[in-house]
Amino acid sequence: MKKRFLISLTARLFFVFTLSIAQAAESEPTTSTAPSHEQPSSEEDDNILFEPISGLFDFESRDDKVVHMTHPSGIRATYRGDTLTAKRMSYNHDTRIIEAEGDVKLQRDGSLWIGERLSYNAQTRNIQGDTFKVGDAPFFAAGNNLTADITNGVYTASEGMVTTDDVENPVYRIKAKTLIVFPGKRIVAYGATAYVGKMPVFYWPYYRRDYAERHPNNIELTPGYRSLYGPYILGAYNWHVSTNLNGALNLDYRQKRGFGGGPDLNYDLGPLGQGSIRTYLTRDDDPRTNNLALPIDSFRSRLEFSHRATIRTNLSARAVVRLQSDEFFIRDFFETEYLKNPQPSTFFEADQNWRNFNLNILAQPQVNDFFDTVERLPDIKLTGVRQQIGVTPLYYESESSLGYFRHQFANNAVPEFAAWRGDSFHQIVLPKTFWGWLNFTPRVGGRYTHYGESEGPGIAFNEEDRFVFNTGAELSFKAARVFKSVKSQLLDMNEMRHILEPSINYVYVPSPSETPPNLPQFDTAFPTFRLLPIEFPDFNSIDSVDSENTFRFGLRNKLQTKREGRVEDVLKSAVYADWRAQRRPGQSSFSDIFTDIDFQPRTWLSASSQTRYDINAGVLQQSDHYLTYEPNNIWSLAVGHRYIRDVPALGFDSGANAIYGTFYLRLNEDWGLRTQHRFEARDGRLEQQYYTLYRDLRSWTGALTLRVREARGGRDDLTVAVTFSLKAFPRFGIGEDSVSPSLLVGG
Repeated sequence: MKKRFLISLTARLFFVFTLSIAQAAESEPTTSTAPSHEQPSSEEDDNILFEPISGLFDFESRDDKVVHMTHPSGIRATYRGDTLTAKRMSYNHDTRIIEAEGDVKLQRDGSLWIGERLSYNAQTRNIQGDTFKVGDAPFFAAGNNLTADITNGVYTASEGMVTTDDVENPVYRIKAKTLIVFPGKRIVAYGATAYVGKMPVFYWPYYRRDYAERHPNNIELTPGYRSLYGPYILGAYNWHVSTNLNGALNLDYRQKRGFGGGPDLNYDLGPLGQGSIRTYLTRDDDPRTNNLALPIDSFRSRLEFSHRATIRTNLSARAVVRLQSDEFFIRDFFETEYLKNPQPSTFFEADQNWRNFNLNILAQPQVNDFFDTVERLPDIKLTGVRQQIGVTPLYYESESSLGYFRHQFANNAVPEFAAWRGDSFHQIVLPKTFWGWLNFTPRVGGRYTHYGESEGPGIAFNEEDRFVFNTGAELSFKAARVFKSVKSQLLDMNEMRHILEPSINYVYVPSPSETPPNLPQFDTAFPTFRLLPIEFPDFNSIDSVDSENTFRFGLRNKLQTKREGRVEDVLKSAVYADWRAQRRPGQSSFSDIFTDIDFQPRTWLSASSQTRYDINAGVLQQSDHYLTYEPNNIWSLAVGHRYIRDVPALGFDSGANAIYGTFYLRLNEDWGLRTQHRFEARDGRLEQQYYTLYRDLRSWTGALTLRVREARGGRDDLTVAVTFSLKAFPRFGIGEDSVSPSLLVGG
């Protein structure tokens, strides 16, 4: 072994010495400038490292200028991050050009270039070749007469071919008279013809594909059947003009509902901002009725406009207009959007940030009269972030607003009312730390609000002034201890750190000069599943401000360990509740007790829990539990349970006792299966079922989805659909089809 090592080392040293003599022969025969194993210098004559891939060098010949190298396993040349390998190489010391032949490969900037002959200029890093192939994900290309201008980052070839199908004989490809590659940016083709197999299907005089964009100029089809639609096919032609302009033309057919569609447009105006326009129009053959049990007009439509611009540093603006013909349009034709936002709003917002202040202008009109809307025409707010007052230990924060508000009710079910409102809140805090561990932050502040006389046929209010005084303090500390002896293979723990954070937050607000019933309600506090903030300015329901004399107790725990050199949280928990020292009418002394828990005993196993327990009635009000098990990339399982206690006065649907789960199984390299279920235990109804069969089609993935919904008081909903997605430019984001499975049926 030692003998082989000495022979190899001697051979390598001999080669380096010989190459040094060849490089220096013309001017300084006795001075060595050989390639070195050290990093290249910044001088013009940077060093190139030549070495055999394995074994020893063989020399065909050498003269004063050129060294010829060959080896059965290949020669490797490394220079400035580029790695060139070939069976044979020659290096010209004067021109600094490497001629490589035989199974040539060049790796640079994440791309792999393959050919039989390649010329590499070490001065410019430019390359020339006869035939070539290149892999620069997501694209794969080939062509003749390759030239590369590394200064401008441009690679040009004639009679080229480009595809995203990474196989020897791609199913689809685009052939071009001239092919230009901008690595990491885009591919441009002139005289381009699209082929499926050997059949030409389309011709473009000019064709462009960007790395960062989805596959341009393509057709998306989602055929299927839905009991509410009958047989249907949802289609979109996606087009791409440039990086600044693209869009889609949608055309759908639903046998029971008719044709529908419209164009979408996405644009980028550079400094003027970016935006989109979405339209859709249909003549619905079965529109049904609205919330008032009145028939919906058969001509249904939507128009959505969105624009965002950064006008200058720290100044941005956004405008969104969402018009639709009726309240159920998005639900009926764009289900995924509806699940995320059932009542889309229209608004204009401008935001200016300074070091210690923020100015926000918000205008929000009612454009869809079937949605409740608090119009803000406009609402101007100046926020002062917490900032030190000179060199004192005191800190100041504020929030002031002025606006004209009108409460418009859906379908004019309740008469509207409107009023001017000016509000100004100011607070001083004194954060202190005692003994290096106890944090104590007292605060004192006040709020003045002026309401103009109300307008409109709704509730009438006189002009009012309200004064609010607030004070309080927060007490907290953090304690931590490391247990080096803790080892657990079961919980994958190597040492343990326990962090404990108890806190008490006290808020005192005496009765305001005017209580909420005497004021118009625009910004109000709605019931939620979790505790609302109790201190200002976090509590921002301005019109709901009332007396408060409350202690909020909280306890946070965190267990951490080391896993693969990283610190990870094994357990995070929080318990909190309020004690009301002075109750308002309808309040109890103690609020419900809330808990939040996240537990990750292994990297592939995690659980979360949220609960709400009514200690006064001794009942569980709400709980959410979720468990995720991902032992490998073959299969995974996620199960959850959600319980919400019924409120009899609100009817059956006010609560929940649902069990839901997702199961994924990769059957083999080509097939996968995912199922999702939601079961309502209160009446034993399997509310929703999803079954999706995935097929890997090499460059594409296909999905066949069956969805079954059992409705209460209506018709059951059965859907079957097929979707396809190009791997290089996926139709959905990673995991998006699992989080929003309605996408798989075209919703």
